[in-house]
Amino acid sequence: MNVLIRVINNMNRLPKQIILMFVDSILAVFLLMSSFPIRLGYWGLPNNEILLMILISPLLIIPIFFSFGLYSSIIRFIGAKGFWSIFQASSLYSVAWGLITYMISIEGIPRSIFLINWMLCLIFFGGSRALARWLFLDRNQFKNQRNNLIIYGAGAAGVQLSRSLQLSQKYNLIAYVDDNSALKGTAINNIKIHQSTNIELLIKKYNVKDIFIALPSISRKQRNRIISNLTRMSVHVMSLPSIQELAQGKIKFDDLREIDINELLGRDQVKPDQKLLRTNVSDKTILITGAGGSIGSELCRQVILLKPKKIILYELSEASLYLIDQELSNLNINNIEILPILGSVSSGKFKEICISFHVQTIYHAAAYKHVPLVEYNQSEGVLNNTIGTMLAAKAAIDANVETFVLISTDKAVRPTNTMGASKRIAELILQGLANETQNTCFTIVRFGNVLDSSGSVIPLFKKQIRSGGPITVTDKRIVRYFMTIPEAVELVIQAGAMGKGGDIFLLDMGNPIKIYDLAEKMIRLSGLQVMDSNNPDGDIEIQYTGLRPGEKLYEELLIGGEVTKTENKLIMNAIEDYMEWQTLEESIDKLWSACLSNNQKLVREIIIFLLPDFKPQSPIVDFLYKD
Repeated sequence: MNVLIRVINNMNRLPKQIILMFVDSILAVFLLMSSFPIRLGYWGLPNNEILLMILISPLLIIPIFFSFGLYSSIIRFIGAKGFWSIFQASSLYSVAWGLITYMISIEGIPRSIFLINWMLCLIFFGGSRALARWLFLDRNQFKNQRNNLIIYGAGAAGVQLSRSLQLSQKYNLIAYVDDNSALKGTAINNIKIHQSTNIELLIKKYNVKDIFIALPSISRKQRNRIISNLTRMSVHVMSLPSIQELAQGKIKFDDLREIDINELLGRDQVKPDQKLLRTNVSDKTILITGAGGSIGSELCRQVILLKPKKIILYELSEASLYLIDQELSNLNINNIEILPILGSVSSGKFKEICISFHVQTIYHAAAYKHVPLVEYNQSEGVLNNTIGTMLAAKAAIDANVETFVLISTDKAVRPTNTMGASKRIAELILQGLANETQNTCFTIVRFGNVLDSSGSVIPLFKKQIRSGGPITVTDKRIVRYFMTIPEAVELVIQAGAMGKGGDIFLLDMGNPIKIYDLAEKMIRLSGLQVMDSNNPDGDIEIQYTGLRPGEKLYEELLIGGEVTKTENKLIMNAIEDYMEWQTLEESIDKLWSACLSNNQKLVREIIIFLLPDFKPQSPIVDFLYKD
């Protein structure tokens, strides 16, 4: 039997269709001939005319079945719609055969024969395809390769997900798991529901390889608890998106996604204040620098949904600008004018753009932020992050821009690298200029790492896991604060609306996360094990490469002083010392000249003069520096 199944599976589509038509023809004749003995109580046919009508029945049934698509569908994947087509086609055939025999006045056919034949057709034509589906799907060569699967969540989402997996050749559902004690001992389609406390036992007993979380309506904290528990068990975990992301429509297998590390942040988002979101955006002309970057592009996505009058995408990278422009075109349901402009914030045209288009709000996200790269290109990093911010801020003042929001970083706090120092001086510049103008409100928003940004370790770890490892971590002790990009941007927009001039807002980043723990969780959530001295047969090794130039073990958000609460509990207002612009201006001019002349030593000296708490983690490593 197995040999026959393999032979048929390897056939082209046309021979399979011919075989199926032949089987249906034999069945049609057999069922009609069987209808008479069932009705009359003895074997035999009343006359030769009836026998002729029976023998030519395939000439009727084949065209009808063909028109209902029964020969174009793949039997091993046939589902409810396919069986409904069989019901319709069988019913039409039975009625047509009965009408033809009645119209040509063939005698000796009891009327109940038509009903009996119809019932036999439904049973045998439907049953033959169900049998074929069982033979060719459940007993095929993939049977022994299926991964045993548990669905976590026995609610509506879990049931719909299990239905979409019924025809899967990869997964074998062996159990549901649910935290609801009322479901203990019950079953769905003969699949038992277990308590979540039994999940580790089930994994070991059935050698479970995959767990699908079908709990779209739970909070982030609940999801974090479940995922954290599963990370100990080295199973591949996938999850349905939240109920908000699923929007409308039935849940499908395609909706499953890999677990995002941001689901382990362990806190629920605070509902945004819509008034604050709209204050500096709605019906205003918005300019976003670094519009193609991780933060800039998310700013673009959120801003365009808040219905600005016009949005200017300002970006130095042509490729990045093209991508975000194309994406916004698809999001632009309100026909908002979008202007993609190539350029640097240090360019003289920046001021001209602000004046020409009457820009009202600027979100300054453009920055060089890769710590080692900026360390190796010190002058360029300072020119872009510090001098570029100053020029953009002065352009905003001259153009009477209402609001200027700087995206800053936790690396600006007691910096140990050029990138952090360049951003801290940019903060000082805005604080100094804030006291020099009544036209433009300067606001600074400082936060830590965002997940999946171009500079984040997450994309790197994912790539390393896909390639079989090893995962590289600079130091086992290193910790970082993390926040999702959409959440950070949502808070940036709200904080920008709270500013009165020169404010520094800090975003609550939650608890710091050890990068080693992050790497370990990502390995385990991929269904793999960490390879180390305790587990030499593991899958992925974690290797330590040492701290990079300018990198420090811990990041902070507050330089000193104190913080005050705002109306959003995830946004705090920092009270910090600053310099008057008159005191700062001369040193900034010297710094600018040193960068342009590529005097790396002088650049470092001026930074240390401006920032007494700057403790360089490495000596000058700029590629052009000559000691």
